[in-house]
Amino acid sequence: MTGKKRLWTLFTSMLTISSFTFGGGFVIVGLMKRRFVDELGWMTEEEMLDLTAMAQSSPGAIAVNAAARVGSRAAGWPGLLTAVLGTVLPPIVLLSLLSLCYGAFRDLRPVRLLLAGMQAGVAAVILDVAWGLGDKVLRGRDPLGLALMVLVFAAGHLCGVSTVVLILAAAAVGLCRGLARLHKSKEGGR
Repeated sequence: MTGKKRLWTLFTSMLTISSFTFGGGFVIVGLMKRRFVDELGWMTEEEMLDLTAMAQSSPGAIAVNAAARVGSRAAGWPGLLTAVLGTVLPPIVLLSLLSLCYGAFRDLRPVRLLLAGMQAGVAAVILDVAWGLGDKVLRGRDPLGLALMVLVFAAGHLCGVSTVVLILAAAAVGLCRGLARLHKSKEGGR
């Protein structure tokens, strides 16, 4: 695929995903995985999982961070800019239009019901993404990964530990593990 065609595919994919996705970052990440891993084969599922983790731990909107990472991976700096533009354009246009007429329709019963229905759909998509990511950890049978998944869930949902603290702690564990593997491989190479 040529550079321009790849950028166009990246832009139209992100524009379409962003235009028809409600619920934020975790929803859009699942659809990005389906498009860029399953359909286009531009990256592996493991790469997408790593990019998602980086996007989640970076400041800002997860959808924009994930788009930036996927775009960068797919086509460098031009891909990063193209993917971000495709991601932010639909919400900017939609919010601009909605802000003009919000007062006229905010109290209408059909609008309230529609938004409530969309919340249920978003919850289902987020559950699907969490199930897919958790299934990957379970199938890997990595004791540290399994323990970390259980501890993070318990700390977050049962003990109320801040998500930021959990992300930083998991990142620290991953960094220590990576450094230990690097050290071990260097010793094995001698």
